Amino acid sequence: MNGETVRRWSSGWRWVALSGLTVLILFLPFPVKATTPVERTFRIQASRFEYSPAILSANPGDRVTIELVATDVVHGLSIDGYDLETSADPGQTAILSFIADRQGSFRFRCTITCGNMHPFMIGKLRVGQNDGLWRAAGLLALALVAGAWRSWK
Repeated sequence: MNGETVRRWSSGWRWVALSGLTVLILFLPFPVKATTPVERTFRIQASRFEYSPAILSANPGDRVTIELVATDVVHGLSIDGYDLETSADPGQTAILSFIADRQGSFRFRCTITCGNMHPFMIGKLRVGQNDGLWRAAGLLALALVAGAWRSWK
């Protein structure tokens, strides 16, 4: 084997290794931390076109209670993926309780038209860890390594 053949063979294995690592980063499940389910209570103030807080976080198995307080007009809250809904009159509190048994990010949105910006009144419920962030960081690191290998001949 001459030097050119060895270099091509070595370069080919690098790309096979990078491809294998890419598949692992994309599809290998992350280890799940064992946590004891707890009760989490969130008090959300709903005012025209926003929820405060707009992002809620829970662990799988947690019992989540959302206290929805409408501050100005009637507002609703529906959580995508959980088939749950409630509404609150101005100055009143509506309570919604459920077990966070699905992992991922779920939007919650207002179910009662409260004005022209109503479609933008959304929030997010995060159940579990943010796998997408870690997978993106892993792919970025892999892309940087691939770029360094490509420029290093």
